[in-house]
Amino acid sequence: MGENNKIKDLVKQKYSEIALQTNAGESCCGSSCCTVEVYNIMNDDYSKLNGYEADADLGLGCGLPTRYAGIKQGNTVIDLGSGAGNDCFIARAEVGESGKVIGIDFTEAMIEKAQKNAQKRGYNNVSFRKGDIENMPVGGNLADVIISNCVLNLLPAKDKIFHEIFRVLKPEGHFCISDIVLNGELPEGLLQAAEMYAGCVAGAIQKNEYLVQIYSAGFENVKIKKEKDIIIPDEILEKYLDTENLALFKKNNSNIISSITVTGTKPAACNCGSGCC
Repeated sequence: MGENNKIKDLVKQKYSEIALQTNAGESCCGSSCCTVEVYNIMNDDYSKLNGYEADADLGLGCGLPTRYAGIKQGNTVIDLGSGAGNDCFIARAEVGESGKVIGIDFTEAMIEKAQKNAQKRGYNNVSFRKGDIENMPVGGNLADVIISNCVLNLLPAKDKIFHEIFRVLKPEGHFCISDIVLNGELPEGLLQAAEMYAGCVAGAIQKNEYLVQIYSAGFENVKIKKEKDIIIPDEILEKYLDTENLALFKKNNSNIISSITVTGTKPAACNCGSGCC
């Protein structure tokens, strides 16, 4: 438990630093610089999606979960790790005035930034709550859709997170999550780098294990909607790997890091054997 808390404190520190920057891509000289660089490699282009707000996009994603989330008018949507509100505002365009969007983030600076972004646009059906994804500050059977973009890999208790997503979704509700997974073992130099953890790489788990945890939580119809390789440039890798290990990593592990966008559905009826009880 102590190690998990250290990891969460590290992530909070890094993302607080990013939230306090004016723009995601601005120059910096603090410890978050590498984090932003890694994220810029992973980030997909949101700008053509309805509801996009440039000042809420900190460039911290690794996919476009709202594109595949099947959000409908009147839905209640929860965004896990809502940051400055980017995915929430896009979800709002989908749910309309009759729907509701709740963003959850455990970084105070991000919550404040997102609230300001919503208030200046007069978005009355978008709210933000400070809390842990492993223990969401919402009741059960509440959401029609849960989305998340490059967040779950940051947290240690991934099995608990998927059970919590199951609890909060309504029967027949579904999730759409973009996340970083691995297709092999990372070298020790990357695993031990704090910036690589906060940048979503060192905290990722094997893709097969990731999918097993989703099924173990009770979800059905689990599908990978999109998958892309993440290539980390040499100038970042050189900070953590010597010449020999860098050459070996590039030779054998060109597709070791992937971004996946995955969906899953909560069954209509709870089966205690599926892990929901």
